[in-house]
Amino acid sequence: MLRGHRRAARLTLEQLAEASGVSVRTLSDVERGRSKGPQHRTVTALADALALDGDARIQFLELARDGRLADHWNRPAGRLHELPRGVEDFTGRSKELIWVSDLVYTESAPGVGVVGLITGSAGLGKTAFAVRAAHALLPSFPDGAVFLDLFGISQRPLPVPDALRALLQTLGVPDQRIPPDAHKRASLYRSLIRDRRMLVILDNAGSEEQVRPLLPGGGASRALVTTRRLLAGLEGVRRLALGPLGLTESTHMLAGILNGRVVDDAALTRLAESCGGLPLALRIIGNRLLSRPDWDAAELSTRLAAEEHRLDQFRAGDLRIASAFMMSYEQLVPSAQQLFRRLAVLPGRDFDTALASVAGGLPLEDTWQALDDLVDLGLLQDGTAGRYQFHDLVRLFARDRLQVEESDGAAAVLERVTSWLLGMATAAGRWFEPGYGRPDQDFPALGSVEEAEQWLRVNVEHWLGALRSGTIAGQYLMVLDCAEAMHWFSDRWAHAPHWREVFSLGADAAVALADPAQQATQLNYLAWVHWVPPSDPEAMLRCTAQALELAELSGATAQVAAAHDYTSRALLALERPDEAAAAAAVAAGMFQAAGDIDAYVQALSLIGHSRRMQGRLSEALQQYRRTLELVDDEDSGMTRTIAALCRPYALMRIGQCLAGLDRRAEAVAALIEAVELMDALQPNFRRAEALETLGALLDDDGHHYYERAAQAYREIGDEAASLRCEASTCQSPR
Repeated sequence: MLRGHRRAARLTLEQLAEASGVSVRTLSDVERGRSKGPQHRTVTALADALALDGDARIQFLELARDGRLADHWNRPAGRLHELPRGVEDFTGRSKELIWVSDLVYTESAPGVGVVGLITGSAGLGKTAFAVRAAHALLPSFPDGAVFLDLFGISQRPLPVPDALRALLQTLGVPDQRIPPDAHKRASLYRSLIRDRRMLVILDNAGSEEQVRPLLPGGGASRALVTTRRLLAGLEGVRRLALGPLGLTESTHMLAGILNGRVVDDAALTRLAESCGGLPLALRIIGNRLLSRPDWDAAELSTRLAAEEHRLDQFRAGDLRIASAFMMSYEQLVPSAQQLFRRLAVLPGRDFDTALASVAGGLPLEDTWQALDDLVDLGLLQDGTAGRYQFHDLVRLFARDRLQVEESDGAAAVLERVTSWLLGMATAAGRWFEPGYGRPDQDFPALGSVEEAEQWLRVNVEHWLGALRSGTIAGQYLMVLDCAEAMHWFSDRWAHAPHWREVFSLGADAAVALADPAQQATQLNYLAWVHWVPPSDPEAMLRCTAQALELAELSGATAQVAAAHDYTSRALLALERPDEAAAAAAVAAGMFQAAGDIDAYVQALSLIGHSRRMQGRLSEALQQYRRTLELVDDEDSGMTRTIAALCRPYALMRIGQCLAGLDRRAEAVAALIEAVELMDALQPNFRRAEALETLGALLDDDGHHYYERAAQAYREIGDEAASLRCEASTCQSPR
């Protein structure tokens, strides 16, 4: 019949194979009678390719079904074993395999079958894992195992009645005894496996409705279900979420696929890293190398390093990583597809619902729903605190979809996201800026200084990326406003690695805007960046010299004073206290005349540092106490957030001066109070310094503070100071 329909359609075997997706060999076996009962999906694909309908289609499908039934009854008697072939180079998943083996001995309530639900996104190897586990567990199931692909993530999921028919046929039920009603089929199926000990693998499930009728209702049989969806509505199942393989397991898997082919270890590791722990990606890369013996692994790893073309490299024959992602993508409603595509423009690795709403151009409520759908299909991973993130390869797929489906609108999406992030970061930063206080109502989510700080820390990759893209797009005014708003906040996170870039972009924006006063401001901030240990005082002096010249030319008095302030800090780092005191005095006088009490207090502290370096401890102590009085005086005019930041630093310097004056008890009390206040801040060099000073002062508890100091130095990347404190810990009495 197949040959007759093919000839009537005037198709060669090769042409029919191309139209149907069925191999030439399979077609030849059917036409020669070697395969009398091909699989249902194969026959359906052929009927579609031949455009069969009506009675001709029914007759064609029934002949194949009859052939399958005859083949079933002609098989040798014995236990069922319908499992697909496993892969020899299967790697890792040892804990997960133990989890599955435990299902064999798991007890359940009467009438509740034991079911293991294996979930995970595309490419994680759920089917290969389930098949591997099933082969290993076969000795525990004397009645054998059966495997059924439900085609859940496809355009034509296997209908429940057809799935039940296939299972009943596998269990030996003649076609004439299979009930026409799906509920009766399910009842018969459950009754047949209740008294057996068999393993049922339901692969690629699409929904709870598709799976429920196929689960055992009790007894010794067990079921394993694999699915990309979470199937959160499925009750009474044990859940196992597969994640990406670790780098070691990924490297071992890739080496196993290459089957002894010699590959440089460094290139092998780079290839494994590019695959992001996805077994499908590793399989594709391994197969590409294995099928092309002359290919150089290092060259392929270089290709994969280029992000714009990386996705194209993940294809080998009929295996394509993009095709696996596309099957999940096609399950989404249009609004969720739109959100998925547009999330690719976000600069950071993880994001919250508010930012997703801006990127997707959707109301917040619709964004929540779309994000849930993306997580459900494994296209997004949800983490702590309501944040989401892409797998790296899925992100590239989303970016590709954006270029294909919204090539004209991608730039507008990026501009909208960039503007929102810059505005949000500016509003958050101004919580710490003197003269601003509570920002405008444009960003009501930032209701307190604590919320503003949390947002800036958590979303640093996003607003830093927005500064970069804003610079490229010529949004100079927004870039400059954002960099300016980071000035006082940066002191709360002094050792963050990005401040040099932030203020450099701010200075570049000021140049583009032809604003020398603002350029001077950003250069002064860059001088501060070079002051944070490990400091570079020579770079500081270069920045302050240029800032001073620009500020004087433009009449920016505040920046003239700031340049003297940072010059003083550089001179202190160069151990030139006399010159440092002179520069600090000029800055203090200018700040006081301008009514800038926040900056004035900072300059007074610099004079104290100079006196302490000169050995004039009593004068330094008097200077520090003067700054503490201004900090604690609510009528001094200091910004409260800045006063709160300055207080622990003033206490630390007071404690150090008291220690030098042999007033040990007072010094310890001041330093302990300073450390307690600093504990609320991110790790910084002042806290580490205070802890080290306490370690030197306290004989009995010194080791405790040295240990904390070593950890604090380690957190800011000062390994030399950390080792110094560790050595002191060993010498301190316990």
